[in-house]
Amino acid sequence: MRINILITYDVETTTTAGRKRLRKVAKACEAFGQRVQKSVFECRVTEAQLEQLKRRLLRIIHLQQDSLRCYRLPGEREQWVEVYGRDSYTDFEAPLIL
Repeated sequence: MRINILITYDVETTTTAGRKRLRKVAKACEAFGQRVQKSVFECRVTEAQLEQLKRRLLRIIHLQQDSLRCYRLPGEREQWVEVYGRDSYTDFEAPLIL
């Protein structure tokens, strides 16, 4: 069973190390979902994948300098997302037409 989650983060980027962490956090999130805003990812994952993602992200961020939030979203995306303006979301579970 898959769950919908929203991952948001704020990484301190005034240092080279912070900018490197920011890139690593984004890459980790891209492996599990899709970017919907600069530091926001929508993911549809299993519980095991969620735990794997959280462990990966917690190894990257600095808890004293950065912020990471994981929101579990009830139901399907259409029930909890209202988009105004550009929406580049792709439903990878839907049939793909080539």
